[in-house]
Amino acid sequence: MDHKILGIVTILYIFIFFLHILFFAVKKERIISFLWIVLYMTLALHTAGLVTRWVESYRIGFGHAPLSNYYESLIFYAWCIGLMLVIFRKKLTFPIITMVASLAALFLIGYASISPSVERKIQPLIPALQSNWLHIHVITCFLAYAAFVISFICGLFYFVTWRNIVPPKEILEYINYKSVVIGFPMLSAGILTGAVWAHYAWGSYWSWDPKETWSLITWIIYAVFLHARLTRGWKGKRIAILSIIGFLSVIFTYFGVNFILSGLHSYAT
Repeated sequence: MDHKILGIVTILYIFIFFLHILFFAVKKERIISFLWIVLYMTLALHTAGLVTRWVESYRIGFGHAPLSNYYESLIFYAWCIGLMLVIFRKKLTFPIITMVASLAALFLIGYASISPSVERKIQPLIPALQSNWLHIHVITCFLAYAAFVISFICGLFYFVTWRNIVPPKEILEYINYKSVVIGFPMLSAGILTGAVWAHYAWGSYWSWDPKETWSLITWIIYAVFLHARLTRGWKGKRIAILSIIGFLSVIFTYFGVNFILSGLHSYAT
């Protein structure tokens, strides 16, 4: 049942993309109002899909939140991006940002749905994942990753000058900073809870596992971003570049480590 709901969610994200294209073609503000209604509906259905999968896991006897394997992480990451769009709604007055972020969510949920390498069946938790720390660790990390999507988009568009489509540089910089302000504490919480969970599961708070190492690298990049912004007064291109580098590190932490490097987190694939 959850697959059917998430299939509808995928179609809605495609619809959201075409609504953006329609807006850029005719520039009617009522399209944006309708777009946000669809986006709220999509997030609600996406939530229903996750909850349905959670309930189904109890029905078949496994009983765990849908946060345990690669497929579930992909659909949850997409959900977090949708949530961040809603959180940032008042600041996202330029639809180009919501369009690209929605495309990111569409890519994640679409990849989860059609890739032959992604296992979609609900599976029992391996012993290392049988902990309540799983929920806190995964939720905080992916909320951070979703906030960094917004930061990355703003960093990219800082170097683009499409008049009446891309926001002014001052607005991009402001949204970029605010998204990192939200994402950085979440990432910090994710790393800390991950360390506690690692001690519970493997007997060590830190093992220099590839994913742990790259999570730390990502944390350092965004720490430098905030330090440079708040104490050094960095603005403009340097901050935009840092946000791009930071998100590239996020991508490698999430995708690259799973497929290229082996370690304690290899079960995620």
